[in-house]
Amino acid sequence: MASSEPSIASDTTPLLKDHINPNAIERLAELIQQYQLTFAAEDFVKQASDDLESMPLKTRVSHLSEILATLLDDNYPVNAQWLKQLANNWPDREIDKGWHSFMAWPLIDYAGKQGLQQPEIALDLLKHLTPLFTAEFAIRPYIEQHFELTYKELLLWCQHENEHVRRLASEGMRPRLPWGGHLKALQQNPQPVFELLNQLKDDTSKYVQKSVANNLNDISKDHPQRVIDLCREWLKNPTPQRRWIIRHGLRSLIKSGNPAVFPLLGYSEKPAVNVDFVLTGQHLKLGEKLEMQISINSKTSQAQELVVDYRVWHVKSKGKTTAKVYKWKNIRLLAGESISLKKSHGFLKLTTRQYYSGHHSIEILIKRSTC
Repeated sequence: MASSEPSIASDTTPLLKDHINPNAIERLAELIQQYQLTFAAEDFVKQASDDLESMPLKTRVSHLSEILATLLDDNYPVNAQWLKQLANNWPDREIDKGWHSFMAWPLIDYAGKQGLQQPEIALDLLKHLTPLFTAEFAIRPYIEQHFELTYKELLLWCQHENEHVRRLASEGMRPRLPWGGHLKALQQNPQPVFELLNQLKDDTSKYVQKSVANNLNDISKDHPQRVIDLCREWLKNPTPQRRWIIRHGLRSLIKSGNPAVFPLLGYSEKPAVNVDFVLTGQHLKLGEKLEMQISINSKTSQAQELVVDYRVWHVKSKGKTTAKVYKWKNIRLLAGESISLKKSHGFLKLTTRQYYSGHHSIEILIKRSTC
């Protein structure tokens, strides 16, 4: 997992994993001991700090969670009660002591893993803990193993006063949640997710809106037409929140150049323009850049708002091609006006893309705003 986990690296900002450090572990032990007087705080600090430096973030979380499972009394309902009290009195972030909300993650991981046989108690606990960090990973096994019960709770959480709880209802149900694995049943049939998102589509919290949009984006990778149909339905008397969610939720379909998406965003397939497209070269080697220039000439007596993108058809190993859409520029073209745009596109050696020799094609994509 170490290579796939994001981190923040700079001279002043620690890696994400370093928020779970020996000082923070001591602080967590002190907090637990306030609610569990018999908790072996010294043993916890010693075991949790052992070989910590070599561990990536998620391994550190699991490491602490497993130690908690061995040191805490084997009485989940009792532990759930004091953990909720701890959540209600969680301290503010103390940067000078190395404290960070990431230190709540091991508690959430513990609550999720140890409560699977008592899902009613565990779901209530996760609802209380999620504002400290996020329970989006901890709730995934409950969706898989106790779907009906969990789904009923998630629908109720959509109306919760706390934005963290409402956001968990969406984020936990994402079919392709990063770091969280795939929920294969929801990948095959996203209808339960749609029903949940319908309750959140007008949420005023940007935190919740981003989750709803990410959920739509996940689903669009497996069911593009169903997402398009849902967004088309949502655009009947839409709120500003819904419009924002739709625009961001369709981003993968926009990037792929799916033509059915653009009318939903207020763009027409037929801009009134003439286009001249020129390439500076026809033959490139790996590592070189292609220079492109287009001239866009108005054919109408009205101003037009245009989105200009381009699509590259890359040659694959067996000679087939796959397309990727790249952003160019949004422009306002006045009546009778001509605009020239230049851009370079690099065919560079990347770890994320393997280039093959052959005939690559480039298309210009221009959409006109109808709003």
